[in-house]
Amino acid sequence: MNFPVKHVPMDMPENAITERIIKCAIAVHRELGPGLLEEVYEEAMDVECKFDGLHVLRQFKVPVLYRGKAIGEYKPDMLINNMVIVEIKSVERFDPVFEAQVLTYLRITNKRVGLLINFNSRLVKDGIKRFILSQNNQVNGDKK
Repeated sequence: MNFPVKHVPMDMPENAITERIIKCAIAVHRELGPGLLEEVYEEAMDVECKFDGLHVLRQFKVPVLYRGKAIGEYKPDMLINNMVIVEIKSVERFDPVFEAQVLTYLRITNKRVGLLINFNSRLVKDGIKRFILSQNNQVNGDKK
């Protein structure tokens, strides 16, 4: 699923955070390389992001509501600085369901920016996709 790239103002606070998160992902990938389990990369990202001074919330519970009643919960991998949802993968190729997962997390948490990071790539920068949810829930995505 390819989305048109939305121009994002450079003063948007999420931009600075996503840049730092991507630098952390590159550092983790340089050290560990591809082919490990997602949980390993999540733990390493937690360490690297905190080392970089970012606030990290992992595997936090978000209720799924239906007609005002909680019927389940989601657990996004990471929320960085209470602004950016990060979903970590270590897969052979992206599946559209991963993108849908990030978009769902953005909607249910009322966050605007999400990163989908696949560490199972030769270069991790090729495995990063950013999503931006506008005020009216329109989606724009770009490959970083």
